[in-house]
Amino acid sequence: MNTSSVLIVDDEKNIRLTLRETLKSLDLNVDAAVNGEEALDMAAQQSYDLVLLDLKMPGMDGIDVLRRLRELSPKTAVVLLTAHGNVECAVEAMKLGAVDFLQKPFAPQEIRDLVTQVFARQKKRSERPEDYDFFVDSARDHIRNLLLDVALEDLKTAIAIEPGKPQAFNLMGAVYELRGDVTEARRYYRAAYWLDQTYTPSRLNIERDDICRAGLPGIQLG
Repeated sequence: MNTSSVLIVDDEKNIRLTLRETLKSLDLNVDAAVNGEEALDMAAQQSYDLVLLDLKMPGMDGIDVLRRLRELSPKTAVVLLTAHGNVECAVEAMKLGAVDFLQKPFAPQEIRDLVTQVFARQKKRSERPEDYDFFVDSARDHIRNLLLDVALEDLKTAIAIEPGKPQAFNLMGAVYELRGDVTEARRYYRAAYWLDQTYTPSRLNIERDDICRAGLPGIQLG
């Protein structure tokens, strides 16, 4: 029997109820908190495998809760729930250790798929617990072969291991560039540069004027 545990943190009752109902079919132990303070109290008493965390809440917001959760339980996976217009916070959240984000409104199947992917990443990571370079190298190979969905999963695993390193963020930018999403590509290239201004590939990707036109040959993968 699957005994993985999930904590839902959202000030909206309907969201908490919807997430609980949606996760029933995945055979998980699910708890819920109405705000950040309650969530931290619960996380101090019990270790959760996954936290679904609302970004904007009264009182302590999601970013503050995320920082505290990282101190309380570094191995807990955190998925940030964001409303329209808050997606720009997602990269900052990933630098703090969030493993993914989901934009509201979301469909039940999106939630189930994302939670399943997060647990699959955790299993994969358990096989190579702290091997950041392995997942970055794997993602780089997948990008070269245009296996972008697989690369994205490897990069999210790498960021969960080492959120303070630039390589995975730069490669995330490459994935989004190859998908044709200029805004997200530039956001991740900038995140990599902010993390380490001596990391040349991200600087060169930011400075390129042919972004999303040159294709794979023009992208600096590092």
